[in-house]
Amino acid sequence: MSTELIRYIKDKDYITLDDSFKLIKYCNKMLKEDIANNNVRLLLIYILDNWHKIDVNSRQIWVDMIESVGFYPYLEKYKDQLQIDNTAGLIRKGFYKSQNLSNLYLHEEQKELLQKISLGMNMIISAPTSFGKSLLIEEIVSSNRYKNIVIIQPTLALLDETRKKLMKYDSFYKVVVKTTQPASNEKGNIFLLTAERVLEYPHLPEIDFFVLDEFYKLSAKRDDERSDILNNAIYLLLKKHRASFMFLGPNIESISNGFAETYNAEFYKTAYSLVANEEIDYYSQYEGQFGRSGQKKLFKERTLFELLYSLRQEQTLVFCSSPAKVRNLSKKYSAFLQEKGTQQILPLPLVEWIEKNIHKQWCLTDCLNYKIGIHDGALPRHITTSIIDYFNNEDLNCLFCTTTIIEGVNTSAKNIIYFDKTKGKDTPIDFFDYSNIKGRAGRMMVHFVGKIYNFNPPPPKEDIIVDIPFFEQNPVSDEVLINLNLDEIKHPDSEQNQYIQNLPEDIKALIQRNGVTVRGQENIINTLMHLSNFALVNWTGYPTYKQLEYILGLAWDNLIKPGETTNPMTKAKLVKQTFDYSQHKSLQVLIKNTFDYYKKLQQYSGWENIDILDEAIKDSFQTLRHWFEYKVPKWLTVVNSLQEYVCQKKHIASGSYLFYANLIENDFLSPNLTLLLEYNVPISAIRKIERFLPSDINEDSVLPFILRNQLEEKSGLIQYERNFFKQF
Repeated sequence: MSTELIRYIKDKDYITLDDSFKLIKYCNKMLKEDIANNNVRLLLIYILDNWHKIDVNSRQIWVDMIESVGFYPYLEKYKDQLQIDNTAGLIRKGFYKSQNLSNLYLHEEQKELLQKISLGMNMIISAPTSFGKSLLIEEIVSSNRYKNIVIIQPTLALLDETRKKLMKYDSFYKVVVKTTQPASNEKGNIFLLTAERVLEYPHLPEIDFFVLDEFYKLSAKRDDERSDILNNAIYLLLKKHRASFMFLGPNIESISNGFAETYNAEFYKTAYSLVANEEIDYYSQYEGQFGRSGQKKLFKERTLFELLYSLRQEQTLVFCSSPAKVRNLSKKYSAFLQEKGTQQILPLPLVEWIEKNIHKQWCLTDCLNYKIGIHDGALPRHITTSIIDYFNNEDLNCLFCTTTIIEGVNTSAKNIIYFDKTKGKDTPIDFFDYSNIKGRAGRMMVHFVGKIYNFNPPPPKEDIIVDIPFFEQNPVSDEVLINLNLDEIKHPDSEQNQYIQNLPEDIKALIQRNGVTVRGQENIINTLMHLSNFALVNWTGYPTYKQLEYILGLAWDNLIKPGETTNPMTKAKLVKQTFDYSQHKSLQVLIKNTFDYYKKLQQYSGWENIDILDEAIKDSFQTLRHWFEYKVPKWLTVVNSLQEYVCQKKHIASGSYLFYANLIENDFLSPNLTLLLEYNVPISAIRKIERFLPSDINEDSVLPFILRNQLEEKSGLIQYERNFFKQF
C-alpha cells in the first residue's frame, strides 16, 4: 500500500487538503496498529521531498505527523516551514535537543541509543548508512564522560574525517593519530587508530570506552585479510582494558550467538532512516544489450554516459569493479563531454599540484576540468580528501569509485549508479555489498530521497550474520588463537591449538607481538637458524641490493596469507622498486621508471603512450600506498625482530632494520614531520616547509609552530598546498 501512496505523492502536481486527510488517516492507522512504522516514515520522507505540492491549509497537520515520528533534525533545519504550533510538541522537541552540541537535534532512535549508553550498556548497532551513526560518536566524546577513548575505523580516510570533527574538543582531549605520539597525562585522549596501530601503540593507557566502526570487518568469512588483526585489537580492549564499547555497522542481521550476553551488550538492529532509497531498474530496460566486451560493452558505457549527462545537475557516484575500471570510464566520460561541447570549468587547485608533482598529461586533470572525480584505495590520501571535498562542495558532480566508497566515506551524493557487479575481476557483489553501495545514495540533512540506478540485477537478499572469530572460534586462525587466554580456547585438544601451545614460550611471545602469520614466522626463524651467510641479515641502516632482496624474499615467501592479492606486484619487482625508491626518493622517478618498463612489455605493445602513462601512475600509487606505506615497513619490522632473536641465540651481532623501515613508511621524512602526513598535508608541502623548522622540534609542536609563524605563507607553497593548513 505504501508503494502506491508514494507513487501517488510523486505523480500528483498538487496535494489537496482532502488528499492530505486521507494520507494522514492511513499513517495514523498504521502507527496505532504499531505495524509498518518504517512505511509511515518512508511516506513522510516523500511528503517532505514534495513539500511544495502540499496545500498550505494542510501543512500544520503534516508537521504534527512528522513530529510524532521523531524527525526532529528536519523540524529544526526547516523550522521556518515546519513550525510546531503546540506546547506539548515544543516540549518534546526540546527533549531531543543535544545536551552537548549546540543547535543540534537528535532523531528518535539516536536519542534512545544514547540513553542506553549513558546507563552503561554496551551497544552493537546495525543501522542504515543514513542513520547518523557518526553523530553518536561525537555525542559520546562531547559528553566528557570517558577519559581515554579509542576509535577504530578501517581506513585512514575515515579516521581523518573523524579527526576533523573531533579537533574542536582539544581543550578536553588530546587527539592521537600515530603510535609515536605520547598520550597526555593532563587531559583525556582520543586515539584515532586502525586496528594495526592499536596493537602497535606502546604503553596504551587504560581505555574506558572504544568505538568499532564497520564492525562486520571482524568476520573471517567476509574475506578481509585484516580481520585477524582487528580481532586481536578488540580482544585486547575487552580483556586487558575491560573497556565499554559501541560497535557500528550497516545491514547486519545478527552476530555470534552469546557474544552480546557475555559482554553486557545489546544487539540493536534498526531500519530507521531519514532518507529514502529509490531503486531504478536499467538492466531490464536494456535486457540482452549490456555486456563485458564488444558492442554490448560499448553500448552499456554509452548508456551510462547519457544517464550521467542527464544527471549532471546532481551529485552522482558510479560504482566500478576496480581502479583500472575507474580510470577507464572516467577518461571515456570526459571524452564524451568534450564531444557534447561541454565547457571546462576553471582549473581546481589540485590541477596545478598534479602538473607540478605528477605529470601534465595525467588523465585526472582532464577529468577534473569536466567536473569528474575518481576515488579508490590507490590514490594518495591528500588527493582522495581533496576530491571528496570538491564533490561535496559541488565543484565536481560525478565520482567514479570502487568499493572504498562502501567503507563509510561521507559524500553528498544524491544518486548511485551500480554499474559493475563484481569486486575486482571475478568476486561477485553480494547483497551486503549492494546494500552498502545503495546506502550511499542520499544523505541525511542533504537529500530526502537518494536514487540507485541498477545496471545489473541486485543480488538475491540474504541475512548477514557477523561471526566474531576470537569469541566463536569456528573457525579461528592461528594468528587469533595464539593471543587467547588458555581458559577461553574452546577446542584445547585440536591439532591447531596443540601446535601453538607446543611452540617455545619465547618464540610464542615474539610471534604474538608481531601479529602476522604464525607458521610463516616460525618458518623464517627455522630458515635463519640454518643460515650460513649472516651478512645478508645483520645489516643496519640502508641495505645493499642483495641484503634487501634476501629479507624481502623471506617475507614474500612466508608472510603473505593464502588468497592474498599481490597483482600486479611480483617479488623481484618489489625488491627493485623498494631499492630504487630509497635511492631517488621521488614519486615522479618511480612513475617514469614504471612507464619505461611497461613500454618494453608485450602486453602494452598496442597501447598509446598516454594510456601506458595512466597505467604507470595508477600502479605507482598502488606501490606507494599498499607496499611502501604498509606492507614493506611491516615486513621489515617483523623480520627484524626474528633475526634479532636468532642472532641472540647464535651469540652473533644482530642487525636493525627499523630506521630503514620508518624511512620507507614515512616517505623519507624526518620522524618529527610525519604527523603532517597523517593530517593529509602533501609531502611536497612538507619538504618546502622543512627547512624553516628547528631540527629538534617534537612532532606535536610542528603544526603549532608552522601556524604561529605563518610558514604556509612564507615557504613558497602553491595554493593547493596552502589550503591544507586552513583546516587548522
